[in-house]
Amino acid sequence: MKIVVIGGTGLIGTKLSAKLGIEGHDVAIAAPQTGVNTITGKGLEEVVSGASTVVDVSNSPTFDDDAVLDFFRTSTMNVVGASIAASVEHYVVLSVVGTDKLQESGYFRAKQVQEDLVQSSSIPYSIVHATQFFEFLNGIADGATEGDTVRLAPVLIQPIAADDVALTVSRVAETAPLNGLVEVAGPEEFRLDQLVHEGLQTSHDPRKVVADHDAKYFGATLSERVLLPGLGALIGSTTIADWRAKSSSAT
Repeated sequence: MKIVVIGGTGLIGTKLSAKLGIEGHDVAIAAPQTGVNTITGKGLEEVVSGASTVVDVSNSPTFDDDAVLDFFRTSTMNVVGASIAASVEHYVVLSVVGTDKLQESGYFRAKQVQEDLVQSSSIPYSIVHATQFFEFLNGIADGATEGDTVRLAPVLIQPIAADDVALTVSRVAETAPLNGLVEVAGPEEFRLDQLVHEGLQTSHDPRKVVADHDAKYFGATLSERVLLPGLGALIGSTTIADWRAKSSSAT
């Protein structure tokens, strides 16, 4: 079947498109690099035409509160509209574990708007909530850096490899719509500050990580378990050690 991957040139989109292609699907990659702009609508009607499933794994190019809200609202409205016109049968969205509980953050408010728009549309849908990716841990450190110090709340986190996220999203895209959500996480729990500290040490980064219960996470205050999935979550197979070994070998 034809599956359109919105954001198909990004981290998850590239992996997802490859996995769906291996399974024999007709994969259409929708991104500015392929002539599709979900903000202006350019190329959107054409790429969605004839599709059975649309999978949105796109992300905002900026994290400024107003800009990220405008991105997810405008993009989602345009993709939903094109999908309805094309009689798409399944709309899949990749979002984040804890989105509804992290509404102090402009980014998570924007992701909630995205989810709400999909849920309120007439298209059968599935929402995949993933925990933070291993690949973005350095980004968390960068966002929490003040001078040579990284301030992070010492809360629990259960991160996951991007490959495992892409695998889960591909399986959801191939099955009947959930009309609800499913969570996916990695196989191990860590303290956020300790995990980032270990990562910086591994890469010989001299920054010092300080545990700070008041430290914000992309603008949101964290409780002990807000970054963890709930009961019944799907669990990826890749450990942080395996991922680091594979990443080091690839480098």
